[in-house]
Amino acid sequence: MARVKNILLLLLRVSVSILLLVLLFKINKIDLQALMNNIRSTDKRLLVTGFLLLFLVYFLGFIRWQMLLKTAGINITLKRLISSFSGGVFFSIFLPSTIGGDLVRAADLAGHTNKAKQVIASVFLDRLSGYMGLVFVILLALLLGRGLVLDKVVFASVSVIIILLAMVLLVLFNNTIYSRITRFLAAPGAGKIKETIKNIHQEIHIFRNHKKMITLNLLISFFIQLFMPVIVYFVGISLGVKINFIYYLVFWPIISAITLLPVAIGGSGLREWLFIFYFAKAGVIEQLAVTMSLLTFSFSVFYAAIGGLIYVLTIHHRRLQPDKSSCV
Repeated sequence: MARVKNILLLLLRVSVSILLLVLLFKINKIDLQALMNNIRSTDKRLLVTGFLLLFLVYFLGFIRWQMLLKTAGINITLKRLISSFSGGVFFSIFLPSTIGGDLVRAADLAGHTNKAKQVIASVFLDRLSGYMGLVFVILLALLLGRGLVLDKVVFASVSVIIILLAMVLLVLFNNTIYSRITRFLAAPGAGKIKETIKNIHQEIHIFRNHKKMITLNLLISFFIQLFMPVIVYFVGISLGVKINFIYYLVFWPIISAITLLPVAIGGSGLREWLFIFYFAKAGVIEQLAVTMSLLTFSFSVFYAAIGGLIYVLTIHHRRLQPDKSSCV
């Protein structure tokens, strides 16, 4: 029954992505031929620069997760870790929201190491660290260019993102609020949810004694989230979009945060609508906003394909070579 439900939810999200894309092209009257002409006329050197910069983003993301795993006492071979991380990159494109890949790498390593709690905590902290880096970039952008972004919707979006982060941090690190949450989850049927939150909470508190690692982790997250708007900026200027870089620093983190919602496959459809909505506030026309989104996403698809290839080619190795060092 649960499997049927998951399949139905997956089909629903695929349908949502398709519907959003169809409505996007119909309502905004996006001309496919004009879109292709825009892509063909791009400055290829700038596109390649953005494409290569995305590799640096993935590399830093890998290092960040590796740090968390080592701190949690999970020591596995580099080959095995690359395989799991690559699988996460691949499935993030095809699963609900942009965090679908997190579930894959968590499940992959949890079964491999027999340390499910620690692995889940590392993946959760990896995502949380990235979210905090995203908030840091937004705050920096608003500080440097608050005169450029005075839109009420933008500030409302930023406020919601910051409030959500504050709520998560309070639940995790404030014992009073945490105890109230667990009491609320004491209702019948909430046992699994309560147990999951309890396990993650316990494992996360282990990391509190590693302040240098946390600081470095957050610094890496900041640069990851800073490089992403730079990538979109290179895509934009390759298309001839000439707007202040501050807009990219503000709009991309908002778009990235909203596409975490599990409503569309890999954020497809939703992402394009968000590009149109937010970049219109900087004067970017719908046609160019959609092209920017699709080109940026195409970079991710290319790296996801490589990640999928690595993941598939190492299936035999993963099954035959359990990492005994991580199970002690």
